[in-house]
Amino acid sequence: MQTFLRILPALVLVGIVALAAFIFWPVQTTPPQADLPADYEVPEGAGEYAMQLADCAACHTAEGGERFAGGRAIESPMGVIYSSNITPDPDTGIGGVTLDQFRAALYDGIGKDGEHLYPAMPYANYRKLSERDVRALYAYFMDEVPAVRHAVTETNLTFPFNQRWGIRAWKWVALGEAGFTPEFDDEQLNRGAYLVEGPGHCGACHSPRTALFAQAGYTAADDRFMAGGEIAGWHAPDLREPNSAPQKWAAEQLAHWLRTGRNNHAGVSGEMKLVVGESLQYLTDEDVAAMVAYLRHIGRDGPAPETPRARPETSGETEALLASADPDMDLGARLYLDNCNACHFVDGLGGNEVFPELDGNSLVNAPGGTGLINIILHGAETPSTEIRPMRLRMPGFADRLSDDEVATLANFVRSGWSNSAPPVDADTVAGLRESGAEAD
Repeated sequence: MQTFLRILPALVLVGIVALAAFIFWPVQTTPPQADLPADYEVPEGAGEYAMQLADCAACHTAEGGERFAGGRAIESPMGVIYSSNITPDPDTGIGGVTLDQFRAALYDGIGKDGEHLYPAMPYANYRKLSERDVRALYAYFMDEVPAVRHAVTETNLTFPFNQRWGIRAWKWVALGEAGFTPEFDDEQLNRGAYLVEGPGHCGACHSPRTALFAQAGYTAADDRFMAGGEIAGWHAPDLREPNSAPQKWAAEQLAHWLRTGRNNHAGVSGEMKLVVGESLQYLTDEDVAAMVAYLRHIGRDGPAPETPRARPETSGETEALLASADPDMDLGARLYLDNCNACHFVDGLGGNEVFPELDGNSLVNAPGGTGLINIILHGAETPSTEIRPMRLRMPGFADRLSDDEVATLANFVRSGWSNSAPPVDADTVAGLRESGAEAD
């Protein structure tokens, strides 16, 4: 025991030195993933397009704020993280940042002052960006974006999440290999894989998270990739199971939904509105087709069929109940007739590109039901896009329905027709009502 006590100070000192070395030892950044000619020039328009592919504006533009000047509040399990100013302002933005520093932020999550960036920045996905796209992004933000002097609200997380050196350890287990490796003998599928896995960072929302909040899987070789996740209280559905949109919709319907936020089956809501509005609507027809082909190819039961899957058969019980005008029908059915039926109809199929289907809808059937509750309370609005500029809005019913009534209505929809989602309760409704989280 005395011997142990004599060496204990030495062990403590070694531990302190090791921790200091871990915190302050210079980080090795990832080198370029391709050698470009010394005289390489970014093609005209490539920078803006790369920005749209990477959906930079969605996070780095606050509501009502200057474009790319940061300050958007991003919810995370660690707390609220405020996006940074990525205009070329030298004091509050990224002015003066070198190409190598810019690449380090995209690949390694290292800020301009050497700080470890919080993983709200999807650098785990951007590590797949090609050097051409890195160069295009750098040229765009340095040469084409106006500088905006705007000091954003400082992110102030509680301990231990405010210790950024801990992110270094997280990266060791969370980050995959840098660079994109084609997996298919098909140019279109490889392009789709690059867009979905890399700049589009679709897996950041649509993949589950591990216990350490790392994305579970970065390619379709991992069955967890695109198997469903949560983002800011909204459920991002599994895109690989047979009843998911990519696996049951016709390819042209999926493409139209990506480009416009609406189709004959559904309309976008929640965080996906920003993705369509700031990114997907601007993609070329070829790139949208590549994403569609890839998403339909990676179904868990194999590639999606060429023709749309048949709708699940229903007993007709819901339609019969709603059409019966029975004065003794239960409260859920009466609430549906009073508030929903005029647009979504007794069959729950709505109207093409205007009123989304409720039967089989992934948001309706989402495990927690928070997205559906949010829309009942606060309404929803489709984004304005170049192809479909008109915004279509569903009104909210927060002022009309009580918490118990919202829960009853949601449960009727979640169990009607072919839907079979678990029930929600009034306490969940009350929490979402109090938070005031707008669906749009």
